[in-house]
Amino acid sequence: MTEEPPSPLLIDHARLIGLLGPDAGRFSVDVLAECASTNSFLLERAAAGAPSGSVVVADRQTAGRGSRGRSWLATPDASLTFSVLWHFPGGIERLSGLSLAVGVAVVEALAACGVPDVQLKWPNDILYGDCKLGGILVEVQSDPESAQAVIGIGLNLRRPPDFVAGPQALAPVALEDIVPQLPERDALLAALLHALAGVFDAFADGGFAVLRSRWQTYHAWQERPVNMLRDGKVEVEGACLGADEDGALLVRTATGLERCLSGDLTLRPGAC
Repeated sequence: MTEEPPSPLLIDHARLIGLLGPDAGRFSVDVLAECASTNSFLLERAAAGAPSGSVVVADRQTAGRGSRGRSWLATPDASLTFSVLWHFPGGIERLSGLSLAVGVAVVEALAACGVPDVQLKWPNDILYGDCKLGGILVEVQSDPESAQAVIGIGLNLRRPPDFVAGPQALAPVALEDIVPQLPERDALLAALLHALAGVFDAFADGGFAVLRSRWQTYHAWQERPVNMLRDGKVEVEGACLGADEDGALLVRTATGLERCLSGDLTLRPGAC
């Protein structure tokens, strides 16, 4: 019995490099049909000495990871999932707010591809309205002189018919729900990498502080009533004011301003 030839990869590597133009030399892109997790794959490569600018994009993830250990599965045609390795000067403390900075690049790349009105939820969700279009996962390693980050990005292109949101999870939305025609996949990835390169340069020079005003422009829940949950319990409630220059969330409470470094941010029940 003759085996069927493998399906062609969804990303055309040669075309992608052409679309990257002057930025092509800043990235080394590997295109995979399948892997467990692009972040895990690239973390292993980073440990073996992979250079800054290494990129892994996979048609399918079988054990993708989101924030706080949540799963993020990618299926062909339904999503775009990739990870980027980038080196930054200074120690790990210099990477505060990096996931927010990455969000700025994603929103601006999508806008350049004709996808309007995408917003950001602290610290790593990509929203359209109050629905989740994608997510960001940043994992870091460092020594006293430098830090490297593996940044994973997942975007819903089409909504899987059997998707079920978990407890407290945002309802999903896909690009096909927003625009009449999906951006061409190679062009979308090229736009994302181009925007990331610019944001990484700015972040390396001045940290999140130099990108904060742009992030605030895209902040989805400004002045809306929110709860900050830890281990499923409300620890902070108030009005969401966005992020400070270090990327911490600011919440105006009945007793004053709270600065939150971690937790699950949710809209308070009945909030609009």
